[in-house]
Amino acid sequence: MKSKSDECCSVQLIDGDGVFNVDGIDNFIKFVKLGECGLSYAVVSIMGPQSSGKSTLLNNLFATNFKEMNAFIGRSQTTKGIWLARCAGIEPCTLVMDLEGTDGRERGEDDTAFEKQSALFALAVSDIVLINMWCHDIGREQAANKPLLKTVFQVMMRLFSPRKTTLLFVIRDKTRTPLENLEPVLREDVQKIWDSVPKPQAHKDTPLSDFFNVEVVALSSFEEKEEQFREQVASLRQRFFHSIAPGGLAGDRRGVVPASGFSFSAQQIWKVIKENKDLDLPAHKVMVATVRCEEIASEKYAWLASNEDWLSLEEAVQSGPVQGFGKKLSAIINTCLSEYDAEATFFDESVRSGKRAQLEEKLLQLVQSAFQSLLGHIRSGTFDKFKEAFDKALNEGEGFSSAASNCAQTYMAVFDGECAGAIIEQADWDTSKIRDKLRRDIDAHIATIRADKLSELSSKLEEKLKEALAGPVEALLDGANNETWPAIRKLLQRETESAISGLSKGLVGYDMDEKTKEKMITSLKDYARGVVESKTREEAGRVLIRMKDRFSILFSHDSDSMPRVWTGNEDIRAITKTARSSSLKILSVMAALRLNDDDGSGEIDKTLSSTLMNVPHNSNTKDRSIMATDPLASSSWENVPASQTLISPVQCKSIWRQFKTETEYTVSQAIAAQESSKRNNNWLPPPWAIIALLILGFNEFMTLLRNPLYVGLLFVLYLLAKALWVQLDVSAQFSNGLLPGLISLSSTFIPTVMNLLQKLAEEGQQRPAATDPPSNSSLVSKRFQNNSSNDLASTASSAVTSTDSGAEYSSRSKEE
Repeated sequence: MKSKSDECCSVQLIDGDGVFNVDGIDNFIKFVKLGECGLSYAVVSIMGPQSSGKSTLLNNLFATNFKEMNAFIGRSQTTKGIWLARCAGIEPCTLVMDLEGTDGRERGEDDTAFEKQSALFALAVSDIVLINMWCHDIGREQAANKPLLKTVFQVMMRLFSPRKTTLLFVIRDKTRTPLENLEPVLREDVQKIWDSVPKPQAHKDTPLSDFFNVEVVALSSFEEKEEQFREQVASLRQRFFHSIAPGGLAGDRRGVVPASGFSFSAQQIWKVIKENKDLDLPAHKVMVATVRCEEIASEKYAWLASNEDWLSLEEAVQSGPVQGFGKKLSAIINTCLSEYDAEATFFDESVRSGKRAQLEEKLLQLVQSAFQSLLGHIRSGTFDKFKEAFDKALNEGEGFSSAASNCAQTYMAVFDGECAGAIIEQADWDTSKIRDKLRRDIDAHIATIRADKLSELSSKLEEKLKEALAGPVEALLDGANNETWPAIRKLLQRETESAISGLSKGLVGYDMDEKTKEKMITSLKDYARGVVESKTREEAGRVLIRMKDRFSILFSHDSDSMPRVWTGNEDIRAITKTARSSSLKILSVMAALRLNDDDGSGEIDKTLSSTLMNVPHNSNTKDRSIMATDPLASSSWENVPASQTLISPVQCKSIWRQFKTETEYTVSQAIAAQESSKRNNNWLPPPWAIIALLILGFNEFMTLLRNPLYVGLLFVLYLLAKALWVQLDVSAQFSNGLLPGLISLSSTFIPTVMNLLQKLAEEGQQRPAATDPPSNSSLVSKRFQNNSSNDLASTASSAVTSTDSGAEYSSRSKEE
């Protein structure tokens, strides 16, 4: 590239071999900033014979710097190929192409291919074509300009829809003949040439004016009349100012390629021409528009992808909601699209619009992930706020349904408002799916809280029911009698009604339908009934223990609940029967559930009583008829469903048999204790032995009466024996039998005697010595008093020990 001034520069567009200079034209366009011109630019080209002064004319007319022929060297080819330059000082931007001259000896007579190719290229690209011709050729049949005109018109037919080009005939070296006379002759020659050129059928009758605007201008000789030439050129130059405006030289041009696509358009036109194909300018225009619009769209997409404002928005939206996201991003996208519109505004409208739509779609795809992330943040944030507000409303005592409805409505409106701020103007994205998801989340949370609240309410009522029923039912079953089941039913009904009342109060505010409410009430009733049934089954599993406990209490205690002492006056048989009958009542009560008033299970009591309490002692009979009619030889009770049976008849019989076996020892112990008591109460010898002792011992008795010392000695021995009797608790020792009593006395006799002697020795040492020793009678009297008090204390201790022993025995019997 070479330059003459800051405003003018030139480049060889196509060299002499027909090679297109791609890099050169791209640099040229950037240098002259052609891409900023849009459609406001014009292209002028010049054709003419070799060495006809074309470059000289262009340099003087447009202030370009094309290489000119040196007249002193000789006439030869100066311009090779096609050169391109920008006109200096002409608005709008005007590009000038200097074409290689025709009819040159360098290419030869037969090498006219490049002439036709360059002519077609000039017609396809240029708005104004200058045809440089000599004045003396006008009117001549074999003038040098006629082959050129034929070439122009012929190649014009290869354009499917040619541009309307202005043909400006520049008559060089004008003679004295006025232009008014020359112009008609020239136009006539042009028309003849047009008529003689073969045309396609579609343009057979098309006039020349549909393809060309013909203008004629004459210039004086540059060599002979240079000053006049320059003045005429300056005048002609003025016609190129605003040449594309209406009324200008190229005011009615068609199919203009936008300036930013000029380079690509020129390359593709030359490529088609070189391949010797017909040049379809409309299709070419669409192709150029497609390529250029794609390039512009790619540039704008890359611009937005690297835009700092967009990148900051994208980064911010990853961590949470961004206020004004939609407005900010819409402005960025709008700027991008506006710049695209500005650069692509002059290209084919359909192509431009299609590529704009594609660009917009790609831009929206680029930002869609950020938009979705933002919606996700808005949804989750709104959901969290809803949960917080909902919990607060419930804690403040607002009704559940009211709180749920108000909070849901409020925060759905909040979501809608925040979504409106996130909407991108250029996008028609539907946020209903995210909104529906939020609604589902809110409804699911409400349902979960509702279920939790109802479950909590039910759990509290069930816990209260369990506490109110389990203990009382256990107590009622423990004291089993004829009123046990009526009392349990009454208790169950009362507590169930109380729980249902609490449930009804708790359900206020839930707007629950009657069906669901009835279902919860039924569930509560079933739970209460289940508590009673479970407790009853649990107690039924311990029925044997309950029976033995009751038997032990009734058998071992009197009507005042005092431990029973078997003195020999009690009717053990009657007591045993009463205790067993009461224990059997526990078995009959726990044999089956009786939670229904019409259960018909009252026959169980009669069956058990008649079968178990009236069985003869000799139960080893082998009468098969009796076994066949045994009402307990069954696995179910009559009129009692299997679901309500706790203890089957067979099990009752087995339990009763085990009960009798385990309580018989207690009864036998009571009988033994009673017999022992009777023996202990009859320890004196028989009357006949007493009379024999009196008769046979009369002499010894009289001897004692005659000697007082013997009486005192006997009295002391009596006191000592009495003390030993009390200390050893002889009567209690023999209550368990003769042999056990003797064994027990033999082991405790000597320690007791030694203990008694030790106490007497200690009392003797502690008593101070008196001046006059007391008399024997006073000493004996004092010892008698002490021994008497000790005997009383020992007697009381023996009684308590006896009582405790009886209680201990009763307790041991109970445990056994």
